[in-house]
Amino acid sequence: MRRLKVLYLPESTTDAYWREDLFARLGDRHDCVEIDFAQPLAPQFAGVDVVVDMGGSVGTREMMDAAVDARLWVVVGTGLDHVDVDYLRQRGFMVTYCPGPMSAVALAECAMMLMAMLVREYKRTQEFFRQRVRYAPTVGDLEGMSLLILGFGASGRALARRAKAFDMQVWGIDVRPVEAKVRDELQPDFIGTPDDLDRLLGECDILSLHLYLHAATENIIDARRIGLMRPAAHLINVARGKLVDNEALYAALLAGRLAGAGLDVFANEPEDPDHPVFQLPNVVVSPHIAGETRGTARKRNAVVTDNIDRLANARELLYRVDGERPT
Repeated sequence: MRRLKVLYLPESTTDAYWREDLFARLGDRHDCVEIDFAQPLAPQFAGVDVVVDMGGSVGTREMMDAAVDARLWVVVGTGLDHVDVDYLRQRGFMVTYCPGPMSAVALAECAMMLMAMLVREYKRTQEFFRQRVRYAPTVGDLEGMSLLILGFGASGRALARRAKAFDMQVWGIDVRPVEAKVRDELQPDFIGTPDDLDRLLGECDILSLHLYLHAATENIIDARRIGLMRPAAHLINVARGKLVDNEALYAALLAGRLAGAGLDVFANEPEDPDHPVFQLPNVVVSPHIAGETRGTARKRNAVVTDNIDRLANARELLYRVDGERPT
């Protein structure tokens, strides 16, 4: 196996766990260093074989130009909407990513948490707790609620599995047919296509989004579709903020036209925490941490390590996206 030089590009908000786990997995087989953003780029990229880009959001065109010796650019993330894949392809890099199954459990757990917080009226309960009032308020149950999962891929299926354990009705929509073995395992109550979306929006109790962001899905939940949802319905988004027309969503919540929203992602990040919509008792948020778990880190780093070793052994790489983007 050839010894490679690996340059790690961390996100400023990335927990040290990601780095420590990755470097431990690579061990002494390769020379791994972390970039120093305060120093000139060219010397740091000289002789680098592999660039590991946390989230795919750290690497700039200036860095890509500096990486004249690198063959492989690794995106430690699933979505590619914020990755300059076209420029990487133009520069001749092989590009790999970490597909949905790596973060599916984390996203599903976060979606379940947000749903439970909304239905159990978590923010209202805190007011009663501060007032030392017990046995109030009387809250709802997830049991029996209808959950519409838009995007029945890895994270959508992981959510379906968990929602079924809560005795929820599970409806799924995907652009691709869902295999018979998946239907048999998960026992969804309904599986449909995008043609069913408008009808189901008017019937579901909770809508949860699990789509990639690209031209066809941006603002797929727009003002018109938000208007189709029942006033008693909730919206959950742990995927990408721009899947939703955020201004239309905020207007509906402020006007009381939706029962609530659980949001981990936003069209503009970081979002303004002082926005009036985030002061509402029926809106719960988290700072884009649905996939930021130790489990996701271990799974993604295992993929990254495998591909670096594959490159070192002149073997075929997994999960390349320098051809067609995933849909």
